[in-house]
Amino acid sequence: MLAVLSAPIWADDAKNVNPDEIIQKFAAKEAEFAHARENYTYRQTVKVQTLTDSGAVDGKYEIVEDIIFSPDGKRTEKVVRAPMSTLERISISPEDMQDLRDVQPFVLTTSEIPSYDIHYLGPQKADEIPCYVFAVKPKKMEKGHRYFEGQIWVDDRDFQIVKTYGKAVGILKRNEDQQFPKFETLREQVDGKYWFPVYTDAEDTLHFRQGPIKMRMIVKYEDYKQFKSDVNIQFGNTVDESGKEQKGQKPTQSPVPPK
Repeated sequence: MLAVLSAPIWADDAKNVNPDEIIQKFAAKEAEFAHARENYTYRQTVKVQTLTDSGAVDGKYEIVEDIIFSPDGKRTEKVVRAPMSTLERISISPEDMQDLRDVQPFVLTTSEIPSYDIHYLGPQKADEIPCYVFAVKPKKMEKGHRYFEGQIWVDDRDFQIVKTYGKAVGILKRNEDQQFPKFETLREQVDGKYWFPVYTDAEDTLHFRQGPIKMRMIVKYEDYKQFKSDVNIQFGNTVDESGKEQKGQKPTQSPVPPK
């Protein structure tokens, strides 16, 4: 899934590339993206399978959820489909769920930059999109937090991450035997502005103490729609220039994103 970086794929004078400036630009764009995505509804489908040595599926977990807003504008998750899990050799841990929420759709904003070592690797195309590629890893890990370690592809025009490849890392409890797969997340442009994650794919062999287990994971993010709330705003009575009291203004309807 990960292409090895080689010579630049398009002409690029290295002297004209300022990695620190690029990092500042894409981190600011990522902050905008993170805020914007909080105002979108979408459907998330998660499938996890264990595989035999021959590649046959011998256990699976699946859940389909709609990420929506309640009538009062609070973000919530609605389970659409969740058949009984048949996984026997592995289980879905709280860390796995945290990775699904926060690490696989990885966002690297201005406020998070100090937490990571970021090194420019060079230019490379991702699905014909000219990009700057960076290696990313956490400087220091804290208990309860999950981090991304791997590579990111940053679009050289919009300065947004369009692809990530790596794995989730974090501090585990002593003697806890958890393993986490390498994954690739792809983004697509939504509403002509933001590159939102649309697909995460992982196929890896996890090396547990009792032996290796082959697994596959697919996450789809579909049907992005911007949330709009019809809010009736009734203004108080006003007084015109003659001193005559006027009735409240006509209610208006405005798209108001949730706070």
